[in-house]
Amino acid sequence: MHVIRKAILAAACTAALAVAATPGFAQTTLRAVMHSDLKILDPIWTTAYIVRNHGYMIYDTLLAQDEKGAVKPQMVEKYDVSADGKTYTFTLRDGLLWHDGKPVTAEDCIPSIKRWAAKDAMGQKMMSFVDAIDMVDAKTFTIKLKEPTGLVLLGLSKPSSNVPFMMPKRVAETDPNKQIDDFTGSGPFVFVKDEWKPGDKTVYVKFDKYKPRSEPPSGMSGGKVAKVDRVEWRAISDAQQAINALSKGEIDLVEQPSHDLLGTLKKDPGVDVIVSPLAKAQYVFRPNHLHKPFDNPKIRQALWYAFNQEDFLMATIGDENYIKPCKALFICDTPFGSTAGTDAILTSNFKKAQELLKEAGYDGTPVVLMHSTDLKVLTNLAPVAKSLMEKAGFKVDMQSMDWQTLVARRTKKDAPDAGGWNAFLTAWVTADVMNPVSTGYLNSACEKALFGWPCDPQMEKLRDDFARETDPGKQKAIAEAVQARNIEITAEIPVGEYVSPIAMRKNVKGLVTAPAPVFWNLEIAK
Repeated sequence: MHVIRKAILAAACTAALAVAATPGFAQTTLRAVMHSDLKILDPIWTTAYIVRNHGYMIYDTLLAQDEKGAVKPQMVEKYDVSADGKTYTFTLRDGLLWHDGKPVTAEDCIPSIKRWAAKDAMGQKMMSFVDAIDMVDAKTFTIKLKEPTGLVLLGLSKPSSNVPFMMPKRVAETDPNKQIDDFTGSGPFVFVKDEWKPGDKTVYVKFDKYKPRSEPPSGMSGGKVAKVDRVEWRAISDAQQAINALSKGEIDLVEQPSHDLLGTLKKDPGVDVIVSPLAKAQYVFRPNHLHKPFDNPKIRQALWYAFNQEDFLMATIGDENYIKPCKALFICDTPFGSTAGTDAILTSNFKKAQELLKEAGYDGTPVVLMHSTDLKVLTNLAPVAKSLMEKAGFKVDMQSMDWQTLVARRTKKDAPDAGGWNAFLTAWVTADVMNPVSTGYLNSACEKALFGWPCDPQMEKLRDDFARETDPGKQKAIAEAVQARNIEITAEIPVGEYVSPIAMRKNVKGLVTAPAPVFWNLEIAK
């Protein structure tokens, strides 16, 4: 069966390529340099943004959020909610096909939802309210709840990692802790696996049988019209080389140009530098709660006093036009953004940090700090953390690796001296960290939590309370309680906010304002 599936998918790719090769057919190819090389292909198995971006190329979602955050139908034609708020009925729209030509059915969607929900923080919380997900007919299924919650629509329209992408039943039934090996989607592009060369390029071709919605694109919603025949992601790790290629027209788009090169780019008459209002991100430090020394909450608390945000932001971005120190866990200038209870922390009070370490009995156990070296926007985070931690009295073993190696290693629960880890730093876009349920690193459900595996019933109760509450004022009070609890248990530490512009050739048109880079609606003007 596996051989048959591979043959079907290969035939679909061959057909798409054959159309492009038809005499008289003027193929258009858009070449982009993304923020990272693509080495992992399962957007449910990992939260890595490059894999999320890959997911949006080849998969689709049942619901989607527009650029204002409103939930819209996407793969579904309509959805209905019962008067008691406990039954959701979803009906798929006509004409949806998988890349192998088979129709998309409710039978595919149900295991896709369950696989996503097994890994995602919001999905796990949503499923705690779910009584059953049942198929009605080929195009219809229901989600029945034990009690009402707003998480069904928010969860199924979640715009960033992990995204609830729909996959064929045979793929969606893969153990969520194992990576898929069948990349059949129903999205606007087809992944050309035969041309995938990690370290060189990733190739997608237009899926000519994709049926876009009639509405104009907005955020992750609306019509996903592929206006180019082929997209190539080129792996160029050197920031200057990528910018040179863009200036020469060898590349059409750079997802995250190095901030120190933006001044040069803005002077280039052939290039546009675009700042998306949805592209703000938050740097975070993630400790591993399983192993010494961060199995001790007081030792974790010392980090709040060792760190300051300005050092992280200036070392990574270095341009005050694109950074913002902000101690709010849920992002400044958003509905749940608050700095309550943060006055004394993130000020590099090394004396206080040293006192906490002494009280906790820190014995000099080295902190294995993973250091990502190939993503410019992350490269200088770990060295800053190492310096500040050492001033506070920690012993730090910083181990350098590329981002994809870090992404794979952070899933390991082994002891730090046996291939595991104690800490790393990363970034989340605003769409991922705006409330207590969507913020993945706040999931404190022990074994079910994301890598780092915090285990705290009180945090989980607060997140449950937030999920049940519908009054915005009461939700904000719960969000502040979550922030206070996070300072006590240190599931994560926010170390500053920043924005990364996109750079494109001026003849590339149609960029959609969205929390992730999307390639539908983009076209190359002649």
